Amino acid sequence: MDPKIDPREFECVLYRVADHIATITLNRPDRRNALNRRAYDEVEAAFRAVSRDPDVRCVIVTGTDPAFCSGEDVKEMMTGDAHEGSIQRLTQVRPEPTPAAVAALECDRPVIAAVNGAAVGWGMELSLFADIRIASENAKFGEIFIKRGLITDVGGLWRLPSIVGQAQAAELLFTGDVIDAERAREIGLVSRVVPHDGLMAEANALAARIACNAPLALRYMKDGLRRTSYGELREIGSWVSSTLGTLFQTEDHREGVRSFLEKRAPKFKGR
Repeated sequence: MDPKIDPREFECVLYRVADHIATITLNRPDRRNALNRRAYDEVEAAFRAVSRDPDVRCVIVTGTDPAFCSGEDVKEMMTGDAHEGSIQRLTQVRPEPTPAAVAALECDRPVIAAVNGAAVGWGMELSLFADIRIASENAKFGEIFIKRGLITDVGGLWRLPSIVGQAQAAELLFTGDVIDAERAREIGLVSRVVPHDGLMAEANALAARIACNAPLALRYMKDGLRRTSYGELREIGSWVSSTLGTLFQTEDHREGVRSFLEKRAPKFKGR
């Protein structure tokens, strides 16, 4: 899909701009906002739309209840033609990082994740691409890639250690544990935890305080934070993509997918 697609044509994402604030809402509630190929493309297109719109000064990303984003739609994305297409893309020489991740991370406006429910797998990645995370009391976070025989995308490897520290990041990445909102606040993953019904009001109030400031200075401020806090996105992103291309072809990954679909514990064999 063309990343310049008009947001009015979106099917999986709601996009609105008001009072200098863009709100991007994942909107597949029947799938707990799991991402299929079109949803990935629309997330990319939404962040590209933000970057082209001089009226936008701050972004909120959230999900339609009951979830923020439950990760990839395993049935659609990790089986059949979609899975083969991913392997083909990821096994190219020096593959590009996930386009939706790049669009979110290269967005030059401050981004707030209003995490209203489960943010697991790529859903947690999306929350990590934000500059600030606010959690509903219903929120849960988990880098569950290891349970599918995979590594995380650039959020877990490039952003998470700088947010929560190397050891805490390693624990989350190596175990695939899912933590609740209070634990996320304790380790610094989220700035605050608020009652579920007040989450969007809290996010909008913070976005308004940000958006009233000088737009150009805000963009440079974000660029400065990125330069001092993180390394080179496309270098680590290319390594992540090529490594995923290898892991997607392993027996352990196939077992991780089967066990998820069959609702049982996986039995990994190291091959």
